[in-house]
Amino acid sequence: MINPQESVDHSRKDDYRTIEQTMEKLSSGTRRLAAQLTTTASFNSLWNVLTDYDRLNLYIPNLLSSKKIYQKNNNVHLNQVGAQDFLGMKFSAEVTINLFEEKELGLLKFNLIKGDFRKFEGSWKIQKIKDTSKNSLIYDLTVQGCQWMPIGMIEKRLKKDLSENLIAVDRQAKASIK
Repeated sequence: MINPQESVDHSRKDDYRTIEQTMEKLSSGTRRLAAQLTTTASFNSLWNVLTDYDRLNLYIPNLLSSKKIYQKNNNVHLNQVGAQDFLGMKFSAEVTINLFEEKELGLLKFNLIKGDFRKFEGSWKIQKIKDTSKNSLIYDLTVQGCQWMPIGMIEKRLKKDLSENLIAVDRQAKASIK
């Protein structure tokens, strides 16, 4: 991953828990976060989980709802609501995103149509790791909160969520082939 300012390794007994994470501070309170996980899950099982839009909230932590509201060919619009606890206070955010599926590249690119952020864009990417039976699952997110959002707290929470989201997708991909 490019210019890691921070790298986190969440190694455990399970072979998929190798996670690398980076965070960049951009202008105007914008943050770019990326996380990468190495997994034995197959490309198709990972892709099927990521594109099961109406069920993402069943296994992605802190995602309250995920609904496909439009689809034409490889263009999908999703409405998603996430929730967090910050210092005992409930915080929720809603986004409607425009998503492009490029299965041959293992790429799902998304950008904000409307929602509780000024910027919310990124991608999910599945890449075969050369000369192995493993894949790399990468989640890249650029986010800019609204003026009332404390970016420092959101940044800390997003870093934790990125790892949890990768692990959740991987677990579901592995569970779906058993």
